[in-house]
Amino acid sequence: MGSRGLRPGLACCLLLAFACGPALGRASWGPQELREQEGTEGPPLEHADRDEENHEKYSPRQGDEVLASRCFRCCDPGTPVYQAIPVPQINITILKGEKGDRGDRGLQGKYGKTGSAGARGHTGPKGQKGSMGAPGDRCKSHYAAFSVGRRKPLHSNNYYQTVIFDTEFVNLYGHFNMFTGRFYCYVPGIYFFSLNVHTWNQKETYLHIMKNGEEVVILFAQVSDRSIMQSQSLMLELRDQDEVWVRLFKGERENAIFSDEFDTYITFSGYLVKHALEP
Repeated sequence: MGSRGLRPGLACCLLLAFACGPALGRASWGPQELREQEGTEGPPLEHADRDEENHEKYSPRQGDEVLASRCFRCCDPGTPVYQAIPVPQINITILKGEKGDRGDRGLQGKYGKTGSAGARGHTGPKGQKGSMGAPGDRCKSHYAAFSVGRRKPLHSNNYYQTVIFDTEFVNLYGHFNMFTGRFYCYVPGIYFFSLNVHTWNQKETYLHIMKNGEEVVILFAQVSDRSIMQSQSLMLELRDQDEVWVRLFKGERENAIFSDEFDTYITFSGYLVKHALEP
């Protein structure tokens, strides 16, 4: 009975010790220790209490110097205000120097591509009449001309025959020789010559205009029942002492030119067109 009565009493004492132990321990702590204990174990502080606590923790105490290297939050009360350092202003105008000397001329660049031709412009107004020029040198005129005819018919034979003319129309300065039937060039240049003949019916007409023994052009007419007028003309460049005449071909075939004493059917003419010294 005695041992059975002690067991329940010990159990009650242990339960009482576990229940009252923490409360008796806190009763011996100070106010600061209680606050710290409550801060660690109790519920979170309000926002205003936390700001006040942080301000007391991080704000400098009275008499302490504010370190320049210490960081501050802009929202913290009592944050030191630093004076802004002004940015130095530089007057650019005083840095501009005087104008330098002109440099050497550079190399010429390459020519560009030729552009397309533009549209033709409008015709400008007519200019004023110019003043009269100084008189020029006296013109040096050179002349040479002849025109001759024949009033007798001529028949071919076994030899070439020079056509001799018996009528003189124009023979300037006597350059055409009526005895030899040849024109002699004394004024070199370009000449025009013309030969006109009358053919003989049932006979052939065959002549050459000669220059210095060479055949230049031919005057030809075939055999026909009717006689006709036939002509030939040309231009020749002659030098001094060149000769020009008309030659009848030899008689391999029946060859003749017609004329009579009443009319002139055969003519030979020539004249200077341009002197050799003229530009």
